[in-house]
Amino acid sequence: MSEKIVVFDTTLRDGEQSAGIAFTLEEKLEIARQLEKLGVDIIEAGFPRSSPGDLAAVKAIAREVRSARICALARAVKEDIDAAWAGVCEAAAPALHVFINTSEVQIVHQLQKHPEEVLEQAAAMVEYAARFTSNVEFSPMDATRSDPQYLYTVIERCIAAGATTINVPDSLGYAVPEEFGPFFKGIFENVSNIHKARVSVHAHNDLGLCTANTLTAIQNGARQVEVTVNGIGERSGNTALEEVVMAIRTRKDFLNFHTDINTREIYPTCKLVESRSGMPLQWHKAIVGRNSFRHGSGIHQDGILKRRETWEILDPEEIGIPKGTQLVMGKLSGKHAFRKKVDDMGYRLSEAELLRAFNTFKELADKKEAVDDRDLEAIILDQQGEMDNPPWSLDHIQVSAGNNTTATATIRLRDDKGNIVEDAATGTGPMDAVYRTMNRITGVVPMLTEFSIKSITEGIDAQGEVTIRIQENNQTFTGRASNTDIVVAGASAYTNALNRLVATRLRCTKNVAASEDH
Repeated sequence: MSEKIVVFDTTLRDGEQSAGIAFTLEEKLEIARQLEKLGVDIIEAGFPRSSPGDLAAVKAIAREVRSARICALARAVKEDIDAAWAGVCEAAAPALHVFINTSEVQIVHQLQKHPEEVLEQAAAMVEYAARFTSNVEFSPMDATRSDPQYLYTVIERCIAAGATTINVPDSLGYAVPEEFGPFFKGIFENVSNIHKARVSVHAHNDLGLCTANTLTAIQNGARQVEVTVNGIGERSGNTALEEVVMAIRTRKDFLNFHTDINTREIYPTCKLVESRSGMPLQWHKAIVGRNSFRHGSGIHQDGILKRRETWEILDPEEIGIPKGTQLVMGKLSGKHAFRKKVDDMGYRLSEAELLRAFNTFKELADKKEAVDDRDLEAIILDQQGEMDNPPWSLDHIQVSAGNNTTATATIRLRDDKGNIVEDAATGTGPMDAVYRTMNRITGVVPMLTEFSIKSITEGIDAQGEVTIRIQENNQTFTGRASNTDIVVAGASAYTNALNRLVATRLRCTKNVAASEDH
């Protein structure tokens, strides 16, 4: 009988540490709900001491998500642990994750402490965390570059202090599989009380080895994997959830383990995180990349036509990619057929989201001869999580530009009370003119930190997908939209980002007013 591997998802904590990602509270809740549907065992919801916004998000997730254990990160410091507990205390199954550096280079140059001080601090803070809950995880950061004997001592002391999970991080992606196996064996052979804790693995991808290292750790005693959706995370990222889960599932003959992941929710989860993070999946990304189930070679195509298994070891339907549907979506398709198609693709929309998506689909169907699943995915992801009554809505846009013409944009925006505001401005190009006009109308002048465009499908009638990031007061807000007109897509994406910024401003103003009342 196979052993279960516990899936600890840290998309909302380590994943968000990717440079350029800043999830809103609503986006974190949306992703957490999807992770619950996916079936992860533990959700690391954030690092509450890092900011009031992160504390609020962790609290919201702890209150709403009930079937997964909710975990919060804390340095080995009392104030961090107090904040982390404040974040998760209302969870059905709360957990605390305490960490401290254990490699000599980080102890000396980052903490500027003596190893004995770190040992005492780690044990004392694990003991403090254990006063709140029996679900305490301890991580010796940069474990793979730590002195093994010192590492064994730290782990042993922290288990004695109350840690029930020991997470072993390859924090810089330094290890290779051939040494990672003996490294884990050394922990099991030299830590006398290791049987009292579950051993976990947390790998980074700096050398492109994190999935291989994670699987090696499992083969050598680890029974928990710390992963992120799409492998997002610091620097080159973390181990990708979808890669580990599908490797275990596909190679049952070699890896006698299983997870409780609902694999048919993998693709919808990956697409949601791609959309909300603003980090596009590379085409050749394992499991969920655009080319994962596309075949260009004639030899491969011939084999696939005869039997799928000749050139595919995974069934796309098994991870939630729809295949073989008989519904052809076009301008004559009705709302019922559209709803069925959306459901078949694995997405669950509210009535408001469905209506917005359907109306956008009908507009697109009038412009394009063929609307394929990639177009529909873009429409659905544009509408998922959209505000029902946003501060601003794009009502009309007209732009004139050319190589011998000053770019001019005329825009009408509708506010949340239904009022129409119109203005115009010039710029160095069409998008600059659009954004200057919208800034004048809304009175919001953020810094534009990123503007990216990608084609969703092939052909001159393809939709263009625009992702932008704006910044105000060191907070980043992401907007995303698609349209066959790239200027309209850019304006819509900017509107989405501005709405998130304005909503955050309003929320902060209300919080300040409430605190003053008390």
